[in-house]
Amino acid sequence: MEPMQIKFWFQNKRTQMKTQHEHRENTLLRTENEKLRAENMRYREVLNNASCPACGGPTPIRDTSFHEQQLRIENARLREEIEHISTMTTKYVGKPLPNSTDTFSSSTSRLDGNYNVAFGAEILGRPMMNNGRQNEGSTHVVLELVTVAMEELMRLAQLGEPLWVPSMDRNTATLNEEEYLRSFSRVFGPKPSGFKSEASRETVVVAMSAQKVIEILVDVEQWSNVFSGVVSRASNVQVISSGVGGTYNEAIQVMNAEFQVPSPLVPTRESYFVRYCKQGVDGTWAVVDVSLDQLLHSNPLVSCRRRPSGCIVQEMPNGHSKIIWVEHIEVEDGGAQSIYKPLITAGLAFGAKRWVAILGGHCERAASTAVATNILPGDIDYLADQEGKKSMLKLAERMVTRFCRGVNASIGNTWSTLSGNSSETIKVMTRKNVDDPTMPFGIQLSVATSFWLPVPPKTVFEFLRDHHNRNEWDMLSNGGEFQEVMQFVSGNEVGNRIAVYQVKGGNSSQGEVTMLQESRTDPTASYIVYAPIDMASVNVVLGGGDPSLVPLLPSGFAILPDGPTGGQGRGIGAQANSGGSLLTIALQVFLFFFIFFLIF
Repeated sequence: MEPMQIKFWFQNKRTQMKTQHEHRENTLLRTENEKLRAENMRYREVLNNASCPACGGPTPIRDTSFHEQQLRIENARLREEIEHISTMTTKYVGKPLPNSTDTFSSSTSRLDGNYNVAFGAEILGRPMMNNGRQNEGSTHVVLELVTVAMEELMRLAQLGEPLWVPSMDRNTATLNEEEYLRSFSRVFGPKPSGFKSEASRETVVVAMSAQKVIEILVDVEQWSNVFSGVVSRASNVQVISSGVGGTYNEAIQVMNAEFQVPSPLVPTRESYFVRYCKQGVDGTWAVVDVSLDQLLHSNPLVSCRRRPSGCIVQEMPNGHSKIIWVEHIEVEDGGAQSIYKPLITAGLAFGAKRWVAILGGHCERAASTAVATNILPGDIDYLADQEGKKSMLKLAERMVTRFCRGVNASIGNTWSTLSGNSSETIKVMTRKNVDDPTMPFGIQLSVATSFWLPVPPKTVFEFLRDHHNRNEWDMLSNGGEFQEVMQFVSGNEVGNRIAVYQVKGGNSSQGEVTMLQESRTDPTASYIVYAPIDMASVNVVLGGGDPSLVPLLPSGFAILPDGPTGGQGRGIGAQANSGGSLLTIALQVFLFFFIFFLIF
């Protein structure tokens, strides 16, 4: 045969196979549709023949119509879901997915040992990556993986003792690892040698609708900014599905993230995982993360794995949501300084309590725009309305986010140990900014250190946030007096507020200095973060201007409890006279200004 004939033969064969595959798929969809239609007719017949159990008469027409309407809605949802999954699998793998039941209704029945052992072996036996690019088969693996991960998350959220050991307040629980191994098959592989498990669950009600909570979790940029206290950086690798019917239901995305403690002495934890969002029949949302590291044969040195982790979000009255948060990770033991190990072991650094505390604080900040702003007579040109407050909140949030990301042990932060520092806890770093308008241009010097204080976190927080004590610790204030010109609350906890200060007097040759400061606290951490700012920028932001255009170089403090206060894991929210503190100090200045200060 001629080469062209061979080419046309293969093209015809490929077209024929594709046509046959589409025909088989259409047949399956038609069969499924007929099943739904038959089931609908059966229910309709049952409803038409239904009788009242009390009197034997027919049921009210109003109830029958309601049930019929519910059936129509459910059938429409099932059809849409079938079409969506069929489209995804045809696009990526060329064949339909195995049949599966609804996650929210059968999560406790499908996870029997035989099913999962076989299924898990099938998943882990497949290659995930091919020369760094996801192939068609790998996407099929991801779809199977998130289905099983969602089922495990649902069980972890629903089950109680002996799987979970509750705390005294009953809101926090830690995982019984032996019971977990007995109750759950090893779908995601065994724990690697030298790794330890960290697993916790927290239940809380937050002042935010379920829809807005889900928006935060699905939007990677928004998620990393809201949870900047624990997320150093995050990015989307691939969006497999953006959702069904204009919602986040069935949204699937592969992500990279680096998790951190605000200290240069604690190594960050990098994770490569997939996030799956699903809405149940009753409107409850579930978002699950599961690590893909165990599927990457090319990356055997991973130090952190996420077993099924995530949250269940249930809509509550008055715009509130009930959150059940589960964190279950396996991490390489060691690396962190000894003073931080009790904090990490108690789950106050990376555990569920830390995540829900940050989310609760964010919800309080969002609601704080309705609280009155206290503006004192001075150089403020605008009386802050709601939009002005929102702009100031965004500016302060960006300042705190930049502080958290600049003080940790991330790969992007090239810390060096200060010479002559016997404890090796003082870290220094220089950076040159030439193209980022959100930071001042020039060479920046960063200095950070962390240490233990035999003083409760609440006491440290109250001392540092009080501007009357500023001259006792701020050597760059040059003895000037801090006068408050504006402040408004940013949360329910006492001390959660944003303020603008003017430094008057002192020995500085630069005249008056204006400072933006935010102090915030939650049950797991406290921050006092500040940055120099000019009064013209303050007026622009209060007038509704874009806060992202204001350059900031933040410094400040991160205050963490030294462990589970009183043995109950209450953290900073515990009694003011108990426990010690882990204090991180970070200072960022222009290099020429620092030299000028040392000389004069």
